[in-house]
Amino acid sequence: MSALIAHGVCGAVVGCLCVFPTAASRAQQSTPPPKAFIDGTGPGWRALGEEHFVNVNCDPDTWSWTNGMVRCTGKPVGVIRTKKLHTNFELVAQWRHLQSGGNSGIFVWATPESIQELEQGKGRLPTGIEVQILDHGYTERYQKQSGKKADWFTTNGDVFPTGSTTMEPFPPTSPNGKRSFPRKNLSKGVGEWNHYYVRAINGEIRLWVNGEEVSGGANVRPATGYLCLESEGAPVEFKELRIRELP
Repeated sequence: MSALIAHGVCGAVVGCLCVFPTAASRAQQSTPPPKAFIDGTGPGWRALGEEHFVNVNCDPDTWSWTNGMVRCTGKPVGVIRTKKLHTNFELVAQWRHLQSGGNSGIFVWATPESIQELEQGKGRLPTGIEVQILDHGYTERYQKQSGKKADWFTTNGDVFPTGSTTMEPFPPTSPNGKRSFPRKNLSKGVGEWNHYYVRAINGEIRLWVNGEEVSGGANVRPATGYLCLESEGAPVEFKELRIRELP
């Protein structure tokens, strides 16, 4: 009898251990997995420096390069472009605005035809896909100056086509259905460094902001062209520009 009782107590203890996990195991189960973070190192990655870009329609002193960092005055509105065309690639870039409400961007697949027009003095920005780089202060300034609600853009990583380029944006989208709005608000404010990872493959573009995927689109046409950095009215800095070209 005593053996049976002892056996029953032992079974109950084992049962309790199975039913009630330890605090350590609960903490382990509740810890989210680490975020994927692409830093632009590893096989195939290379730096993009001053020697890889040419001025399109900015002033000679609009862009300056120092120790791997590029600074843009924001004036005039225009772009610099890569010397070569790109089709399938991954890109990483860090950026920060130096003025509240600053506006800039990275153009992907900027068409040679639109670049040629800019070089001839026709227009200021190219046709392609813009990966928006916008400071949070822009929203307040826009609403104050226009008297309208800022519902057609965000300051956390919009991706959208310009000119004659077309794209099917990933949701959520802007009211007109052309912009891919970010699923999360992850951009940091003026003076703080932000990290962008852009993946552009076979007409599909995806943007990660500070380690998380937020926006993008598919069926981009055309899906080859130049990479451009944008000057649009306010000082901005870039660093750690790196690219990996893909088949």
